[in-house]
Amino acid sequence: MLLNIQKPASLGFESLKFDHTRKLHSHPSRILGSWSVLDRTQKPNVPPNPIWGQARVCRARGEHLITRIWSNVRNNSTVVETRVNDNNFERIYVQGGLNAKPLVVERIDKDENTGRGEESVVGSEAENVNYENLEVSVGREESEGEKEAWRLLQDAIVTYCGSPVGTLAANDPGDKQPLNYDQVFIRDFVPSALAFLLKGEGEIVRNFLLHTLQLQSWEKTVDCYSPGQGLMPASFKVRSVPLDENKTEEVLDPDFGESAIGRVAPVDSGLWWIILLRAYGKITGDYALQERVDVQTGIKLILNLCLSDGFDMFPSLLVTDGSCMIDRRMGIHGHPLEIQALFYSALRSSREMLAADDGAKNWVRAINNRLSALSFHIREYYWLDMKKVNEIYRYKTEEYSTDATNKFNIYPEQIPHWLMDWIPEKGGYMIGNLQPAHMDFRFFTLGNLWSIISSLGTPKQNKSVLKLIESKWDDLMGHMPLKICYPALEYEEWRIITGSDPKNTTLPIIPCPGRPWSYHNGGSWPTLLWQFTLACIKMGRTDLATKAVDLAEKRLKLDHWPEYYDTRNGKFIGKQSRLYQTWTIAGFLTSKMLLENPETASRLFWDEDYDLLEICVCALSNSGRKKCSRGAAKSQILV
Repeated sequence: MLLNIQKPASLGFESLKFDHTRKLHSHPSRILGSWSVLDRTQKPNVPPNPIWGQARVCRARGEHLITRIWSNVRNNSTVVETRVNDNNFERIYVQGGLNAKPLVVERIDKDENTGRGEESVVGSEAENVNYENLEVSVGREESEGEKEAWRLLQDAIVTYCGSPVGTLAANDPGDKQPLNYDQVFIRDFVPSALAFLLKGEGEIVRNFLLHTLQLQSWEKTVDCYSPGQGLMPASFKVRSVPLDENKTEEVLDPDFGESAIGRVAPVDSGLWWIILLRAYGKITGDYALQERVDVQTGIKLILNLCLSDGFDMFPSLLVTDGSCMIDRRMGIHGHPLEIQALFYSALRSSREMLAADDGAKNWVRAINNRLSALSFHIREYYWLDMKKVNEIYRYKTEEYSTDATNKFNIYPEQIPHWLMDWIPEKGGYMIGNLQPAHMDFRFFTLGNLWSIISSLGTPKQNKSVLKLIESKWDDLMGHMPLKICYPALEYEEWRIITGSDPKNTTLPIIPCPGRPWSYHNGGSWPTLLWQFTLACIKMGRTDLATKAVDLAEKRLKLDHWPEYYDTRNGKFIGKQSRLYQTWTIAGFLTSKMLLENPETASRLFWDEDYDLLEICVCALSNSGRKKCSRGAAKSQILV
C-alpha cells in the first residue's frame, strides 16, 4: 500500500496521525532490519555472531514513524518560549527555511519477508539527487597518495542491508584489538562524507543521516540513568544476529557513551549531524531530505536538548570532559571552545533548514536569541591577543558590580609563563575555556578553525587567528600538521589534569611523569587538515592550506595513514596510533578537493550575519537591566 500524506502549509506536530494498530517495541541497544525494531522476546545484548555462508535477512521497512517522544518535547520544553526582543527579531529571517516547499511523506507497506532487493533503505528520493551545481575537476591526474587514499576509503565502507551507511574509524588489517575502531563514528564520518559528496557520491551520506536519525530516539542507560531525548550516538556498529539455523539478521548497535571510556555521552555528535545535513543539501541540491518530517523532528530534538533552560548564566554550552573529539580527560570541562564553535555552526545550520510550520517562528526566535548572546560572549570574553593579555595582567579582582571590568574574577597570576613569550605582536586566538576564576589559555585548533568557518569570530579576529598560525608555524604545524592543542601539559599539571592518563603521554610514567606531545595532549592530527583548508579558503589564504597539505602528503602514505603523531614537532607516528585511520585518509582527500575547487568551499562555511549583531539579549522587555556592554564591545571588535 502506498500512502501519500500531503503536509499543509502550517503543519504542527500535534496534527500528525499514526496507525496505532502497529505496535512499536523498543530495545535498549540496537535497531533491527531496515528501520524496524526488535521484539521484546529477542534476547538483549546479543554478542556479534557473524555466520558466513548463511542467508542474511533484513526486514523491509513497514511504516515510516515519527518518534512519539516529540509530543513530550513540544509539551514540556520552554525553549521556544524564550523571551526575545520582538522588534529586533522581525529583522531576522531564515534563508530558504520559512519558504520551504510542502512536504510529502510516503509510507510503503510490504510483507515482512520481502528481501532487501525490493526496497531501498532511503526510499526512491535518493535517485533524484541533483549534482548539477557541483563542479568535479577531472583535468588533473591524481597522485599515488590520492589513489591509495580513495582505495582505502572505499575499503572502509560499512554496509547495512546491502546499502552503504558509513565508514570504519580505522581499517588496519594488522590490528588484532580494534576496540571500537571498527565502528562508524558520527564525528569521524564527517570528512568521509564530504569526500564522497565532493566526488558526487551522495547515497552513503544520505543513508548515514537517516540511519543515525533513527538511532537518535532510543533511550540509553548507564546504571539506570537515561540521558536527554534527542541525544545522537557517538558511534554504531552493524552486527549479525542469528534468527534460525539458516538465517541471520543485521542490526545497528549504537553507543551513546555507555560503552565509552569514562562513560561520557557525546555532546558533539548531534551538532556534527546537523552540520553534515546542511552540507549534504548545499552540495547535492537535495533539500527534500531536510524537509522530511522525521528529519525536522530530529533537528528540533537536538535543538531542544541544547537550548533547554538550566542553571547556567552563560550562553555557551556547559559540558564535561571527554564529550567531543578530545574524548579523554584533558581539563576541558566547562565551556570548551570546540563545543561552542560547533554549537554556533549547528544553530546557524538549523535556522537555514527549519521548515515553515506553526512553531517555526518561535524556534527561530530562540535560535537568534542564543546566536546573538553566544557570538557576543565568545568574541568579547574568549578573544586573546597582546592587548588583551596586557589588560588581564592589570586586572583588579573581587569586583562586585554590574560594571566590573574583570567580570569572571580572573586572577592575573593565572597567566602562564609560556604565554608571555609565545603570544605574537600581531595575531591572536580564542582561548580554550572560560569559567569563573579560570581561563584556559591553551590554543585549541579545532575550536579556532570552526570560529573562522562559522564566523563566530569577527572578520578581524579570523584573520588574526591565521596570522598567529602562520607566525607560530613550527609550533602548530611542525613536521605533520596540525597540533590538536598547544602547549602540552607537563609534570604535576599533567598528573592532576589528565589523571595521569597514559595515552596522553609518549613514554611510560614510571617512575616519573611521561613526556608530553602525544594524543590529545599536544599530538598532531592530520584529520584537522580539511578544516584548516576550509578556514584558509574562506579567509583568502589558500597558500597556507597548500603548504600544510603538501607537508602532510609527503608522509601520510609512507606512514600508512596514522591516527596521530607524537613529539613536539610531530616527527614520530603516535605510540598508540591506529594505522589506516579513515578520517586521516578522508581529511587529506577533502583538503585536496577543496583546494582544487575552492568555489565549492563557499557552500560549507558561513559569512558574517550583520543583522544578528543588532539583537541584544539585554533588551528584553521585562528585564531590569539598564546597562549593556554590547555597544562598547562592538566598537572595539566589530570590523
